[in-house]
Amino acid sequence: MAQGVIKKIVSERGFGFISAERGDVFFHCSAVVDSAFDDLRVGQSVEYDLEQGDNGRRANKGPRAATVKPV
Repeated sequence: MAQGVIKKIVSERGFGFISAERGDVFFHCSAVVDSAFDDLRVGQSVEYDLEQGDNGRRANKGPRAATVKPV
């Protein structure tokens, strides 16, 4: 699992960004485990798995986090 720090949360839209070693990584509220999305805070350390590719609904916009867990 990779580690990073939550950089931004857009709670009304259900997503955020993690500041990671290789750049920012998108995450959706459905990827959060072992915690509620609303409990996450900017500056909080998290672990996550990277997921690549198209999910069928959008163009490939780069990596996104899956299985986001607070540390």
